[in-house]
Order: sequence, then structure tokens, then C-alpha cells
Amino acid sequence: MLILNRRRFLQVGSLASAAAMMPKFLKAFEKGQLVPPGNKVLVVIQLSGGNDGLNTVIPYRNDIYYKMRPALGIKREAALSLTDEMGLHPSLTGLKGLYDDGAMGILNNVGYPNPDRSHFRSMDIWHSASNAQDYWSTGWIGRYLDAQCKGCDKPTQALEIDDTLSLAMKGEAAKGLAFVDPNRLYNTSNEAYFRDLMRTHEQAHDEHHNVDYLYKTMAETISSASYIQQQFKTYRSSESYPNSALGKNMKVIAELIMSDINTKVYYVSHGSFDTHVGQQGQQERLFKQLDEAVSVFVNDLKKNNRFQDVVVMTFSEFGRRVGQNASGGTDHGTANNMFLIGGGLQRKGLLNEGPDLTNLSEGDLQYKVDFKSVYATLLNKWLTADDKDILKQQYAYLDFI
Repeated sequence: MLILNRRRFLQVGSLASAAAMMPKFLKAFEKGQLVPPGNKVLVVIQLSGGNDGLNTVIPYRNDIYYKMRPALGIKREAALSLTDEMGLHPSLTGLKGLYDDGAMGILNNVGYPNPDRSHFRSMDIWHSASNAQDYWSTGWIGRYLDAQCKGCDKPTQALEIDDTLSLAMKGEAAKGLAFVDPNRLYNTSNEAYFRDLMRTHEQAHDEHHNVDYLYKTMAETISSASYIQQQFKTYRSSESYPNSALGKNMKVIAELIMSDINTKVYYVSHGSFDTHVGQQGQQERLFKQLDEAVSVFVNDLKKNNRFQDVVVMTFSEFGRRVGQNASGGTDHGTANNMFLIGGGLQRKGLLNEGPDLTNLSEGDLQYKVDFKSVYATLLNKWLTADDKDILKQQYAYLDFI
């Protein structure tokens, strides 16, 4: 009977997955540590699938842009004007307001040397912060957790609002925790079956290390799920978040930020932006969802005096090709733009020059800013971490914070 129970346990994907992703230090949260004043938080929004940056931040004075995109090019009068040269996609009205208020920076031409146009490989590069020729099994946020929890008096934690944990969140010794709903995580982890299984295991000696590890991490998950669920109860937003998946996820993040949980990094994905066909409608719909969710999220933070302590970073694994294809879309490209949103930015607006459409590489934009410099800046200046150790080499800092 014990063998059958263990076999069933190993087949329970949702909880086993959550348990395997559980950072060991989460148990320390039971000591009731509070969010310190001025606690800095990073929120990462991944625009999955390769968002088209040229139709996000639009060079509407550039004739090459319209020549290469006779059907897809967004007309100047439709774009939301940022400068005499550049405008935002017309669906991003809320973000345009943040830009006008000095709460958003836009970084153009972000990428990395020897770019890869495969979704999976390029995403791995962004998640791990490796060079294009290197294959790493840990992520940049996961290594941040490893580094910050060596002898620290207060544990740190990273939460991903998703069913699965991204490579970005996986370290050698510490990992983030992935879940969609704190209440569902708590209810699942506290089902009678798992409680009974834990009691059975405590009465038996097991020779299999992997099984022992799963039982140990399951116990940590049960303990931590209870803590997270209790903290989640402490604040309920009065804002009307949109009913989209991203809207719901951003509401969870906001309610956790305003609770007593000591979480430094939140991670969420939105997409897919893989617009080979019918790009105009798909990007417009996804941008509207992004714009609505982020706008309400920012208002929530402002009303609770937390906007100064939060930076939101958006990224996508690559941009799209400069020229449109024959299917009303664009194919995989290279360099792209990133949004940085927060009340504590030191520089706002357009942080660098727009894309150079006269100097392409095989029809693609050439990167000018290595994305790892963005990571280094956030790690060092915002999260007060040793970026060189985490990223395994020194990258230039930027001045947006």
C-alpha cells in the first residue's frame, strides 16, 4: 500500500511540480518577518512569442519603415506621439500617460551578440543571461536568490504567477515558486491525501533519495502555501482590474506587494506575440490587455504609496523582421525595445536613440544595448545584489535608476 501511495504521489503533477520548485528558505517566513519600509520590488512582464518592437515604438518619420511595411506600418496620425520622430502603438494609451507623467522609460535596440531566432533558444538566453554560445541550467533570478540567501538574516523570495516555473527563476540551491492563485495553492497542498501521505512517510524509512527529496519539498510547500495564503488575505484591492488573464495575475501581484510578504521579484508572462499571420489584430488585442492591466496596477500602487518602490520591466525574446511578410505579419527578428515603469526612475522617456533602419543585418535590426546590462543595473542599483557574481561577468550599468 505504501508503494502504491508513493507511486500515486509521484504522478501528481501539480503539487510535485510546485514542491520541486520550492525554495528551501521559504520556511523561514513562518517567523513573521514584515516588509521593511522602502522595500524594493521588481516585476518582470515577459511578452512571450517575440513582440514586434517596430510597431510598439513607431519611427513614424522614417520612410524606410513605411516602405518595408506598406500594409502593417502604423500611420503617424494613429500613433501616440512621444517625440517628433517616435510614437507609441495606439492601444497603449495608459502607458502613454505614464510616459507623459515621467514614470516610464523606453530602451531601444536591446538584444545580444550573435542573436538566435529560435523561440526556445533565445528565451533560454534571456532567462539564463548566458552568452549565445553557452548553455546554462540556471536563471538570472534564480542565481540572485542563491546569492542573497547565503548568510542573510532575512530570506528573499521570487514568485511567478503561472502554472510552471521559468528557467529564469531556477537557481542551484534556491528556486522561485510558481502558482496562479494563492488560495488554490493552499487548498491543493492541504488536501487530506497529501496530509495522510506525509504521516505515512514519517513512519517509514526510505532508501530512495529522490523520493525523500520530493517528500521534503512537499512538506515545505505545504508550510509555505499556508504562509502565502495568510499574507494574501491581509490586503484586498479596491481597484477594478480587467478580467483578462494578465489583469487577474497583476491583481494577485498587487495584493501580495501590499501585504507583509517579503518578496523581491514577481514574474508573469503575457502573449503569444508570435505574429506571423494577422499581426495587426493580435498585437492590438494583446496590447490593450497589457495597457489596461498595467494602468490599474500602477494606480493601485500609487494609492498605497508603493509606486516609488516598484519597477516594472517588460521584455520579449526577440523582435520581428523589419519587412512585413506575405501573410499580414512579421517573422522572427532580433533587437527590440523594453519598457521600464516605476515611480523611482532616475531617467525617463526615450532612453536612447530609435532603431537604425539604414544599417540592417540580413534584414534585421542590430542591437546596441546588451540586455544583460539591464539585468546588471536592476540587480545592482535596485535589488542591491552582486550583479557580477550573479551574471558571471561585469556588464555596463545604465542610468535609468
